[in-house]
Amino acid sequence: MKHPKWDRSKGRPEPIAALNRVKELENSEPLVLVTDVCPNVVVHRETVIPYVRETVAAKMEEAAKSLPKGVYLGLIDAWRPFIRQVKIYEWMEACVYEAFPGISYAAMRRRACRFVAPVDQPAPPGHCTGAAVDVFLLDKDGEQLDVTSPHDRFYSAMTYTYGLSEKAQKNRDLLVNTMLGVGFSNCRDEYWHYSYGDAGWAVREDLDECVYGLKELPKDIWAAKQRAWEIAMADRQNPYLEDR
Repeated sequence: MKHPKWDRSKGRPEPIAALNRVKELENSEPLVLVTDVCPNVVVHRETVIPYVRETVAAKMEEAAKSLPKGVYLGLIDAWRPFIRQVKIYEWMEACVYEAFPGISYAAMRRRACRFVAPVDQPAPPGHCTGAAVDVFLLDKDGEQLDVTSPHDRFYSAMTYTYGLSEKAQKNRDLLVNTMLGVGFSNCRDEYWHYSYGDAGWAVREDLDECVYGLKELPKDIWAAKQRAWEIAMADRQNPYLEDR
């Protein structure tokens, strides 16, 4: 399936070189448990390790409380241990090689890094810092609101995709404007990805410094979630092949 067109005048590109130039001034803010401090945020997947930086949690809760009645903010990913980031990146590399036999290493890297932060660069992946969250909008039954039709989710990942249905556009605008409105920045390649305080946020906001670097949690906190995630990943389809 061909990617739909998207508005490149909105958002801000974030090349790896720009991310690596951001000066990290870690402020030692703790990771907090979302289920404790964000009562209006729905942890939407059992594989989510529901920890984020304290300020990020406050902004998520503010966003959730500002949504219209009957609409909820669903968290689908938050802090990640570095090992999970590595596995996601390796999986995406394999997906690209499977879908595009003979592709060069450089071309593979461009495709893989568009959707997954690399793990071999000075700038740490946003999810591994506790700064980044992936979110959906949910209805009262916990079902995801449509933000992609008539396109497939993967092929309409760009935040400012053209050609969405009226309903999908309205819901997407609500998601984006709500998250930006409380101070998050958005990765324009992924309508679901928002962050505050990491290198990606700094580049999007035209800043030279960020306040969050890599952050660790004791393994006993996340080991069970990681096992569940690895089981789920075993059945995940190659997104480049889903609609061929």
